[in-house]
Amino acid sequence: MHPHPKTNWSRREWLALLAASVSCGRTEPAPSSPPGLTLDAFEPKSMLHVPVSPTSEPAVPAIDFHSHLSWSSVGLGSEPFGERMDFLESPENLLAVMDRKGIRTMVNLTGGVGDGLAAVVERFDDAHPGRFLSFTEPSWNAFARDDFPQYQADRVVEAHGLGARGVKLTKTLGVYLRERVTEGPLVAVDDPRFDPMWEAISGLGIPVAIHVSDPDAFFLPTDRFNERYEELSNHPDWSFHGQDFPPKQELLAARNRVFEKHPNVQFVALHVGNRSEDLDDVSSCLERYPNMHVEIGARIGELGRQPRRARRFFDQYQDRILFGTDAVPPPLGNETPQQIFSDELYEIYFRFLETEDEYFDYAPAAIPPQGRWRIDGLGLSEPVLQKVYHDNAARLLGLV
Repeated sequence: MHPHPKTNWSRREWLALLAASVSCGRTEPAPSSPPGLTLDAFEPKSMLHVPVSPTSEPAVPAIDFHSHLSWSSVGLGSEPFGERMDFLESPENLLAVMDRKGIRTMVNLTGGVGDGLAAVVERFDDAHPGRFLSFTEPSWNAFARDDFPQYQADRVVEAHGLGARGVKLTKTLGVYLRERVTEGPLVAVDDPRFDPMWEAISGLGIPVAIHVSDPDAFFLPTDRFNERYEELSNHPDWSFHGQDFPPKQELLAARNRVFEKHPNVQFVALHVGNRSEDLDDVSSCLERYPNMHVEIGARIGELGRQPRRARRFFDQYQDRILFGTDAVPPPLGNETPQQIFSDELYEIYFRFLETEDEYFDYAPAAIPPQGRWRIDGLGLSEPVLQKVYHDNAARLLGLV
């Protein structure tokens, strides 16, 4: 007696049975997959046929609030930080791109301190008035001094006298700076020893560009569930998971306490407030802290994969969002490859902000380095673009 025939076949079983019946009697071998294709060599080309809008220039002349045209020759250590600076590109080469792409002004956030700052201002700001503006930085390597609080406040006043138009706080504060600069416990973002500096900044009326923490994925294990696995595998030193690094929420909470404690300081929280993955959270902060603004550099990859939510965010906070790219000229390309200063970089940003194009790369690289996705454009209105590209930054920087 034959067994009762099976009636509850799954779809997979039906397909397997069909394949077996089709191949019955075949003599040639079945085609095989190309051998040895690894994920890093996989470069899929989209089959979508979607509009490509021309975006060679912005709707209005723009201020790029976030660039790095110089870099301290000295890191955390014994020598004075920011007193000796490396120049990453000549002003003439930068201006050629700026003129082609409608960039009126570039803000160099890493301008150094003391003699280093003076050299940066002379090379860029003074030589080409209105085209370049430089920010100063804290004297990190002086933190172990007994008189650091007042020393740092005085250095900010001195930097302003040299031509600094603002202060940049890198994520050095929170995840790198320690009690003895490079040794001991980490120094908190809201450490009161910086309070005299904040008060000095308030008195000068200059803005602060502040970078606290990094993408959410950088605080998670670098495993198969991490959507930025490739990026973190290529740059394992970018991970803040484990060791004695504070959780991201703790870093942002300390930053928010600084915002609240110093309401007369205008803060620009870079990289969409370092929380572009959660615009509801950023919106909550903007509601609580009227002295907080945000900038979009190196985060259109996050904004562009939530275009409807991002469009509402831009419309709601159009007076407090600044255009920036985090552009770095080629010499530092190996460190931040997705933000190489180029015509193409700007064109992608213009396309994202101005058009409703769908599913395009958010960086010049053939395979986007942050994650394997593409973005959609926001199609912002002209009044919003005017504020984001120019007016909001001009107001904070005191430009006519």
